[in-house]
Amino acid sequence: MLAYRVTGAFPGPEQYGLTAQIRRAAISVGSSIVEACGRANDRELAGFLQYALGSAAEMEFQLRVATRAGLGDPPAIDVLIGATVELKRMLSRLIVALRHPR
Repeated sequence: MLAYRVTGAFPGPEQYGLTAQIRRAAISVGSSIVEACGRANDRELAGFLQYALGSAAEMEFQLRVATRAGLGDPPAIDVLIGATVELKRMLSRLIVALRHPR
């Protein structure tokens, strides 16, 4: 998982700070998507996808903080930020499609 590789380059003192927060947010994104897939209807599915979107936004913010703090490998962080932004875009589109079917 890219989030684990990126945060693995953070200094030791961040192990219980941004490292843990970014990893927790990344796991939350995946967990919320998986839980959404087990829901009975589109409304419930959209709700759990909304949780995933929130966790992705949290992770993007934390990665930007890490960049500004000079932690880790900036190019690797940029790749993860780009992937996170794309994931947020996809989740947003899916949520809208579920809430406003044509």
